[in-house]
Amino acid sequence: MYKLTNINIVLAFVFLTLGCSHNEAESRNGRTVDPGESLIKTNRYLVKSEIEDIDNYIRRHQWEMQETGSGLRYMIAEQGSGPKVKEDDVITLRYNLWLINGDLVYNSNDDGPKTFHVGKGGVESGLEEGVLLLHEGDKARFILPAHLAHGLLGDEKKIPPRTAIVYELELIKIN
Repeated sequence: MYKLTNINIVLAFVFLTLGCSHNEAESRNGRTVDPGESLIKTNRYLVKSEIEDIDNYIRRHQWEMQETGSGLRYMIAEQGSGPKVKEDDVITLRYNLWLINGDLVYNSNDDGPKTFHVGKGGVESGLEEGVLLLHEGDKARFILPAHLAHGLLGDEKKIPPRTAIVYELELIKIN
């Protein structure tokens, strides 16, 4: 099983606390507190913590990455010479997929190249967003925060809940 991280411990504490509290607002120091306020604060903490983890990962690897409005981090490591990816293209990638802690969980050497229809779903939303920045032949790195990867549940196989993932990929073909 997966090791409990500080984030999971905080989440467990919040859920236990909220699960044991009343649905009514509580009064603390003369101030009415909505139980949902604790959940909002916890979520803000978790998002901030994930951003710090991603920033630290980038610093450790000395990568110069750009960030999109959604939070996707990306860098083009090597420029290809082919056409740019468009919505509705079918593309094929060679890839390595790591957890933010550095564990390799999937790769095209073991699982075969990844082929998908851009804009039709079936892959992480952050991967769909990222490939639209690429040309055929590009080699790139993407860091997908949890909300652009596998979200609250993980993939129920190798990617734990609320985990940022790192793609290193090469766009080998646009059909």
